Order: sequence, then structure tokens, then C-alpha cells
Amino acid sequence: MIGIQLSERQEKIIDIVKSSQPITSEKIANRLKLTRATLRPDLAILTMSGILDARPKVGYFYTGKTTFGFISEKIKEIKVADRKSVPIIVDEQTSIYDGIVTMFLEDTSTIFVTSNGFLSGVVSRKDFLKNAIGGINLNNAPIAVIMTRMPNIIMTTPEESILDAAIKLIDHEIDSLPVVQEVELENGSKAYELVGRVTKTTITRLFVELGNNE
Repeated sequence: MIGIQLSERQEKIIDIVKSSQPITSEKIANRLKLTRATLRPDLAILTMSGILDARPKVGYFYTGKTTFGFISEKIKEIKVADRKSVPIIVDEQTSIYDGIVTMFLEDTSTIFVTSNGFLSGVVSRKDFLKNAIGGINLNNAPIAVIMTRMPNIIMTTPEESILDAAIKLIDHEIDSLPVVQEVELENGSKAYELVGRVTKTTITRLFVELGNNE
């Protein structure tokens, strides 16, 4: 396996986290006199490689693991199109109950919802659980009632780098991203065709492959 050293900035980030953990990305950026946006790729690489651990609303921790020869430049070159998988899709009129059944049969944490063939919503396990506890009629209510709707859906595209997709997963604390192609409709409005998904498991598998030099 080809070993590539961490960048000077990544080494500084590790030192800051070691001395001040837990520490937020905002505080790390202030220490380095940089913006949070500038640091996102570095933090994503350090987190996904296992050197740092990110905990929501707490900050970053140093895991104590030694650095290893992961190929940081390689992951920047990989596109979402190279790693996307088949999305689990239901129609807006599907009942919440049938949506729950689909989620468990497909063993997925996120279901994507479409209307007229285009992405219109996303539903997570948390959405199902919250509404089941709330007493909603699962058999009669359509999944559209509980889904997160456009434009509040975080998306990626086949052309985007897998690193940028991973950063979105971390920044927004979500498990899955829909991979979409933008389509212009006859009335001039835009819609999104669902062509795949990228999940945290996608990123984990990629790092395992890179770690094994596959």
C-alpha cells in the first residue's frame, strides 16, 4: 500500500484536538485563523480515517489511533457516480405502514419518496418511530404526511466527489444522500431524477478498500 503523509494543516488539527478535546470545528478554525468551510475536507478525511471522532453537539476527539497510509488524494478523485448504490423508493401515496415494511424488508435506514417519477421527499427511521408513537393511523396516512420535503433535502450528484458527499453526511448528521440528476420541465421549473444513493456505509466500505489497497 502506498503511504501518503498527512498534510501540515491536518497535523496541526490533530495537535489542537489532542490538547483541547472535545473541541468544535468553529474553535479549531479560530485557532488556525481559517474558515470552517476551509477545514471541512481535512476534518472529513481525519474523521473517516478514524484518527478523529466527531460527536454531534460535542465536538472532535482524538481517538489515539496512529496514522496510517490512507490515500487522501485518491478519495478526492473518486466521484459519487463510481460508488453510488440503488436507492429504496416509494411513491408519495404509499401508506406509512407499507413504508415501514419496506424499510425493514430492504434493511435500510432511509427511504426516498417520489412523485411523478421525481424526488419529492425523504423518510428516516426516526420519522417512522416519532409518528408511530404519536398515534397517527399508519395504515391510512400516506408517507407524504411525515416525509421531509423539497427543498429541505440534502442531495448529491453523480459528478460530485465522494469526499464532498461525505462532508455533507457529517455536517448534516444524516445517514444517506439521494443522488440526483437535475431535469428542466416544460413549464421551466426544475425537478430531480433519483439515480442512486450514498450512505455512511458507502464511505466506510470505500475506506476499507483503500486501506486494503484494493
